[in-house]
Amino acid sequence: MMGVSGSGKSLIGAAFARALGIDFVEGDDHHSAENVQRMSREVPLTDDDRVRWLRSLAVRIRETKDAGTGLVMTCSALKRSYRDVLRAQASELRFVFLRGPPALLAERLASRRGHFMPPSLLDSQLATLEEPSPDEHAWVCDIRESPQDLVAALVARASV
Repeated sequence: MMGVSGSGKSLIGAAFARALGIDFVEGDDHHSAENVQRMSREVPLTDDDRVRWLRSLAVRIRETKDAGTGLVMTCSALKRSYRDVLRAQASELRFVFLRGPPALLAERLASRRGHFMPPSLLDSQLATLEEPSPDEHAWVCDIRESPQDLVAALVARASV
């Protein structure tokens, strides 16, 4: 599950993994303490800040591939270069891009409690975002749809 903060990666990803009966990994749990502190202080992460985080997620992807099991993982994966780091461990990796209007994303972030990512960093994430290009074959979901409908559509698509 990829997208900016507030797009529903955790909610949709966890429900999708449950529906498929496979593991779910919350990518935010793999951020270093330094990255969490930076974001908590409203400092956007740089590419250098994200390198170790992306590599740790890539290791988990490789372990899952080697074990022959499925996995749903959340990761903002804002740039193609970030997705390439993850894809390098499993060429068949499928990205699900949760896309929505900035106003809805901001509304969701304003009502979210207990997360280190402050609403003030949404603009920097949107500025960094490189939507997947057609050759990446990402599944694009409109977050204006209900979570239940999104998960049902993803399960149907994964079953084909």
